[in-house]
Amino acid sequence: MNIRQITARWVLILLALAVLTSTGPQKLMGTEPNGGMPGKNGKIPVILDTDICDDIDDTWALAMLLQSPEFDIKLITTAVGDTEAKTKVVAKILQTAGRTDIPIGTGIAGDMKKGHRQDEWVKNFDLSKYPGKIYPDGVQAMVDTIMRSPEPITLIAIGPLPNVAAALQREPNIAKKARFVGMHGSVRRGYGGKSQPQQEYNVVSFVKEAQRVFTADWDMTITPLDTCSLIILRTDKYKKVLDSTNPMAKTVIENYRVWAKSGGMNESQVNDRSTTLFDTVAIYLAMRSNLLEMENLGIRVTDDGRTVIDEKAKKINCALKWKNLGAFEDLLVERLTSPVGTADAIKQK
Repeated sequence: MNIRQITARWVLILLALAVLTSTGPQKLMGTEPNGGMPGKNGKIPVILDTDICDDIDDTWALAMLLQSPEFDIKLITTAVGDTEAKTKVVAKILQTAGRTDIPIGTGIAGDMKKGHRQDEWVKNFDLSKYPGKIYPDGVQAMVDTIMRSPEPITLIAIGPLPNVAAALQREPNIAKKARFVGMHGSVRRGYGGKSQPQQEYNVVSFVKEAQRVFTADWDMTITPLDTCSLIILRTDKYKKVLDSTNPMAKTVIENYRVWAKSGGMNESQVNDRSTTLFDTVAIYLAMRSNLLEMENLGIRVTDDGRTVIDEKAKKINCALKWKNLGAFEDLLVERLTSPVGTADAIKQK
């Protein structure tokens, strides 16, 4: 081998090392192409926008988020209805988790009746004594958190989108500094795996807001009903959560009992299985997607609140099938029942 050949080989080796160095941190964190990019601290910076207390799955999703060491939670905003009352629930959950360092933003209030189905759980909780930071204008807190961040933010939305749409209207440039992950829509299948797509609540209840969000200039990933409406914990998996002494698991079950009683549900269901845990899939997609089959499709929100495939529309990463639904259920159970300190041992699953 002559000197020219040796030099050329070393150039190739050095180029290969450079590529490995640039991509290494993402792979070490276990993130997939559709997952969030970790910040300097090795965690994915996120904001959660939630209509917690309308359906109980938001409470499960928040607990999963808090129990996942991949995330650096920058802000939680409450959406839709009595957002101030919902802020109280989020505050108590954060205090229970020992995470009052996470700010809360009270989102745009709706014209719905006062209170919600988890009121009973916070009836003796004095929000005025809460030690954490609460922003009365959650939309501005969302804008400020994204625009001031030195790193891209992953915005996880697990409810209707009045807060996110208002944030985009105030500052369109948030789309350039954030990626969006949401539980929204129905592409090829409907609720519970029905063979035809349906109008999905988070979209159809605020159509114009969804249209604004779905056309914004940011990377978007969604779990539509095709995948998220299949998540129900039963038998041994559910029993692990039901019987767990983990504070977050206990908090979830306490709220489930209150929510179920307030809605006139039979107590036997609470002792037997979960409801459909739609929103937990969005938490998973914020960190990785390897358990799901993803498709990059043009998705358009119609005026009647449907999410239809349109090749001319903005391209969105859609989780349309499960590769391993059971593995996701196992991960969800482990996250809710494991001490936070041991969660790192399962973060690569």
